[in-house]
Amino acid sequence: MAVAVLAAPQVAQAGVVVSSSGPSAGNYPVGRQIGTNDRIVLRDGDTLTVLQNGGTRVFRGAGTYVLSQASASSTNTGFQRLTTQRAASRARTGAVRGPGDTGGAPSNPSLWYVDVSTAGTRCLPDPENVRLWRGDTQADSTYALVAEGLSEGPVDASFRAGEALAIWDINHPPVAGHTYRIGHGSGASAVEVRFVFLDAVPATPEELAATLIANGCTVQLAQLASATEVTE
Repeated sequence: MAVAVLAAPQVAQAGVVVSSSGPSAGNYPVGRQIGTNDRIVLRDGDTLTVLQNGGTRVFRGAGTYVLSQASASSTNTGFQRLTTQRAASRARTGAVRGPGDTGGAPSNPSLWYVDVSTAGTRCLPDPENVRLWRGDTQADSTYALVAEGLSEGPVDASFRAGEALAIWDINHPPVAGHTYRIGHGSGASAVEVRFVFLDAVPATPEELAATLIANGCTVQLAQLASATEVTE
């Protein structure tokens, strides 16, 4: 006699706020947990992004919303693409579109690539495997990586024309907690970057979001939210 085995329904996880703006932003700070049946009350001008079950949902404008009434969980393909540690040879022109991009300027395709044009704290898995990314690949370009508060001199990172990635010199890896200026030497366009190196990379979007929030890695949090957005 055959016995049918019924799969248990997926239990919805609490959501976590990854972005909030507008009049009600103070009620929904980044990092706040929202239960599946909690009422979300927004006003005109509000935008709230919540990560739940592997996908982010964006709620806009006046209204009362409940996560349990939103779409089912995402397939996590955007999360997988964003967190896969690619081989450097794959990041060439034409292969660096961000998750969901259909045209226009390329966006950073990996959570683990450091955009040389964007300041902020970065959470990375390995100080000896830091890759720098640029959106404009038309010409050769060399960036100076200058550490503040350390005795070592500048380290150069060079991009070849047509390529989006450069590797940080493994003989002079970045040091956690120190500020680095990334730029073309003396230009005012240099950006300041700090690094946090993770003991282990969280396996789920929710756990990773919590880690990014705890360490102030807001640039990557925005990447994560964009890559996992679910279309309602």
